[in-house]
Amino acid sequence: MAGRNGRTVRDLRRGNRTAVLQCLYFDGPLSRFELGPATGLSSGSVSNVVAELIADGLVEEAGSVDSDGGRPRILLRVAPGSGHMIGVDVGETRVRIGLFDLTLTELARAERPLTHARYEVDGIAGHVRDGIAEVLSGTGTGPVRLLGVGIGVPGIVEHTPGAGAVVHGQTIGWDAVPLEQLLRAGSPLPDTVPYFIDNGARTLGQAEMWFGGGRGARNALVVLFGSGVGACLVTPEVEHGRAVEWGHLTVRVRGRRCRCGALGCLEAYAGAEALLARWHEEGGSVPEGADEESALAAMLAGAYPPEGGAADPVALAVLAETAEYVGAGLSDLINLFQPERILIGGWAGLRLGTRFLPAVRRHAASYALRHPAQRVTIDLGRLGPDAVTVGAAILPLADFFARGGRPAEPAPEGPRPASRTTPVQRVPH
Repeated sequence: MAGRNGRTVRDLRRGNRTAVLQCLYFDGPLSRFELGPATGLSSGSVSNVVAELIADGLVEEAGSVDSDGGRPRILLRVAPGSGHMIGVDVGETRVRIGLFDLTLTELARAERPLTHARYEVDGIAGHVRDGIAEVLSGTGTGPVRLLGVGIGVPGIVEHTPGAGAVVHGQTIGWDAVPLEQLLRAGSPLPDTVPYFIDNGARTLGQAEMWFGGGRGARNALVVLFGSGVGACLVTPEVEHGRAVEWGHLTVRVRGRRCRCGALGCLEAYAGAEALLARWHEEGGSVPEGADEESALAAMLAGAYPPEGGAADPVALAVLAETAEYVGAGLSDLINLFQPERILIGGWAGLRLGTRFLPAVRRHAASYALRHPAQRVTIDLGRLGPDAVTVGAAILPLADFFARGGRPAEPAPEGPRPASRTTPVQRVPH
């Protein structure tokens, strides 16, 4: 029966289970007594929900604490082994696949390096399928408690009838690639296991907002700085996060050709691929046969040699110009969205690190409007190079929370609605 607001008793029970699970996940271990005020539920509702979750194997006891004059209070926590998630990062230099338990402890990892034909679609799909099989077989994990597979990819992800998740990755030559269909063909997983495919910048942003430098912020931007650049916006109006094609803002009219085909995009100056190309054009010595990560490491070693060494002036000049472009690009985000925090992640952003950050902050402040610039902090992300993989694993975890810890229902013909891939945003205390 539906109430006046359209919610059924089943909806209410699911909401109560979600509230208790999330509270224990982010703030636990907690006693039943503490769960009441923390969730806003009555003591009777808490007792009923906890009993259900324990019976389902999702919650377990975690010791006890003394109470004021009464019996010790039993502490409860989410049972780590009660569910598993797979997170996949389809990156610029490798495909990384991780198997996680319900507390996001990594249990196994597989990596597949990407070479010259790195974005060849069938090859990527094969790497993902093989990596999933590897992490499952290596740990003896079956699909019974697998909540789903989350995948972070470059480009715009669209959920379409019949094809599931379709990726529009103009910069990597993916034109309406039906990635979900390709992954399910020959998959080691049964059809009942859901796939959650989203933009890599958004999965990075989700990870930093849940567990990294974005915790506690209401307005934040998380920037992915790799071979190209992207961003994830989180505001009260877009609390679940939205991928922003930041790399394709025009920063120079009739400027350098971007790999998307347009002229003057930020990515044509600030992405690692473009940065290394400019260094080479100016006479920098890019190691022959080196991948992007190795080449950027060589460039940084030349720009910042050990004490007493002579710095490479070409590398220094290109890095200085890149810092100005990144700062100018961030100023656009500051003026448009007025965030509290900007976090820079991605393998190239973390590799450039603290040497790069002071100049980026200085240029962002000089190009942005004074009032929003004074209110924002710009820092590196805290979760390291695995943040996209962790964020991808959060996608099925968030869906699991939204369902109150219930098993996913078999999907009807056609894709799951886009809302099923939208994580529940919760700012931990």
